[in-house]
Amino acid sequence: MPHFIQAKSILNKTKRRDSWFLDDYTINPYSGCSFNCLFCYIRGSKYGVHMEEKLAVKENAAALLDKALTLRARKGQYGYIVLSSATDPYLQIEKDTRITRVLLEVILKHRFPLHVITRSDLIVRDFDLLDEIKNQAILPSDLTGLAPSGVLITFSFSTTNDAIAHIFEPGATPPSARLNAMARCLSGDFHTGVSLMPLLPYISDTSKHLHEMMGSFQRVGARYVMPASLTLFGNGPSGSKVLVMRAISKHFPDLTEKYRRFFEGKTAMPDYYLDALQKKMKELSRQYALPDSIIDWPQTTPEADSEALS
Repeated sequence: MPHFIQAKSILNKTKRRDSWFLDDYTINPYSGCSFNCLFCYIRGSKYGVHMEEKLAVKENAAALLDKALTLRARKGQYGYIVLSSATDPYLQIEKDTRITRVLLEVILKHRFPLHVITRSDLIVRDFDLLDEIKNQAILPSDLTGLAPSGVLITFSFSTTNDAIAHIFEPGATPPSARLNAMARCLSGDFHTGVSLMPLLPYISDTSKHLHEMMGSFQRVGARYVMPASLTLFGNGPSGSKVLVMRAISKHFPDLTEKYRRFFEGKTAMPDYYLDALQKKMKELSRQYALPDSIIDWPQTTPEADSEALS
């Protein structure tokens, strides 16, 4: 069972905004995650093999956020809040705790723009608040005219195959349900797209699988697809590298030697693989008319760069 804790802080200011996720701030309503994805980067001894066993609810999150955003708004320090960066904001327990929903009310009160990243379909419950945030949010001045909306919704996928997802994301909402939720978000006029992270080498990054996924995203009307490959960490019993390798040996034994060769002593796939994947995803992005970023960033010229440096 999850336990309730008193957090010391809730709003994290990022050192530098990521060009993909536009995170000026991040919030994590929970500590730990019941989705228990084997490849999750926060895995390790702190949470154990079954992350849901260490799940904690930050019961004072709303009060902390209200105080923090009052100060930020007073100083005009508006920026995108990413919900969440280290755990999903729409875990199964959210149906009962409603912590994320209360945080949305605070965000609306202070008119901060929002980026929700989730592997759940529960987000449809909060369309009323999200729509108000979208209409009232104050964008950061340097993103005015670039950011498409005051609310961004990104659904995370490693695959769109429910059976494969159950192996690597055992507690998460099935991809088929996520796709249905995406369609509802887009019908509700929310700027919605995909974090295709991580793609699983030789499983969900095959040409056939990629075409199937991109076709599915195109059919529901996704506005963007942001892809990235798999990274694995930790050699302990609860590390992502150990857990993914165990799943590969059990469910994809013919890939065991490839994974061992690629990840033994390393955290990421080799450069030649990453270069080929990037090229392939650029081609698919054009083919399916699915941009690979939320913002179409202005292209700088060499002359402009020289002027900026002078």
